[in-house]
Amino acid sequence: MRKQRERGISLIGLIIVIAILGVLGLIGAQVLPTFIEYRAIAGAIDRAKKDGGDSVKGVQESFDRSAQVGYITSITSRDLLIERNGSEFDVSFAYEKKIPLVGPASLLMEYEGTTKKAGAKQKVE
Repeated sequence: MRKQRERGISLIGLIIVIAILGVLGLIGAQVLPTFIEYRAIAGAIDRAKKDGGDSVKGVQESFDRSAQVGYITSITSRDLLIERNGSEFDVSFAYEKKIPLVGPASLLMEYEGTTKKAGAKQKVE
C-alpha cells in the first residue's frame, strides 16, 4: 500500500501567514489616513486655484477654507508654493509624514502635488 502525501498548510505555516498579514494590516491602517489626507490636499489646491481669484492671498484663503472643512493638518496655506502663470496661478506642495513603527524604525512618506499641467513646457530663462 502506498502512502499518500498530505497537502495543505501546516499550523505553523498558518500562524506565520496570519502574523505577516496582521503586520501588513497594521502598517496599512497607519498609511491609509495619510494617503486620504494627501488626496484631500490635492483637491484643496485645485479648488484654491479655481476659487482664489487673482491674488496669492485669495488662493491661500480658499485653501484654508478647504483645509478646515477637510481636516487637513499636515500643511497650511503658508506651506504652498504659489506661482503666477499668465493670468492664473499654479499651486504646488510637498511634505513628509513620518509614521513610527517599532522602536527606532519608522516609515517616511513623501507627498507632493501640483496644479501645473503635465507635459507643459517650462519657460527657461
